[in-house]
Amino acid sequence: MDEIVLQTGAWMRLRGPAAETVVVCVNGGQAAEVEGTWSASLEWLVDRLAPRFPELRFAEVRYRVKSWRQLESCVEDARAAIVEAGGSNTWLMGFSMGGAVAISTADEPSVGGVLGLAPWIPDRVSVEPIRGKRLEVLHGSLDRYLPGIPGVSPVLSRRGFERCLAAGATGSYTLLPGAVHGMAVRAPWGRPVALPRAHAWLNWVAAQLDALTG
Repeated sequence: MDEIVLQTGAWMRLRGPAAETVVVCVNGGQAAEVEGTWSASLEWLVDRLAPRFPELRFAEVRYRVKSWRQLESCVEDARAAIVEAGGSNTWLMGFSMGGAVAISTADEPSVGGVLGLAPWIPDRVSVEPIRGKRLEVLHGSLDRYLPGIPGVSPVLSRRGFERCLAAGATGSYTLLPGAVHGMAVRAPWGRPVALPRAHAWLNWVAAQLDALTG
């Protein structure tokens, strides 16, 4: 696994060989403007997807600042990662706020579409960049914001998904029964620990990548 500093000052880590098809993974965020971290949920997924798809390159992005108040900065980091990863067929996998980041960068020439995992797609975010691209969404049925606990309501992501379709995207929306916000959390010792239904998220993503790669 290689870690690279992007032109923006953000970080990216790469797994897999140089390849035409690249999956660029973009993280969630929060209100507070804090230094970026690696996503436990995306790390847990990539740890399992990379051996399963050895022909693909996976690129995880660590923003400079992981906050929706700095969304444009996160979008700049994602665009830099798409260019640096070097794929001719790029798919963006956006978790939580990463859904908005992925949709905002879907107009990059190499991007074929977005896999949205519990994606945050607020009304204020333009969905024009995903016109003509695919958007596949999976959202946990029990996901919601609670005081002190991050979450995104499926009602919000469904509304954003419908806006994307109206803008000219294609795709599907799937609700995962019994799932909460995310696939894993970071344990005190540093490793991701799976949340309920984590393997159902994994199987859905793997099926999407199977379809993309034939």
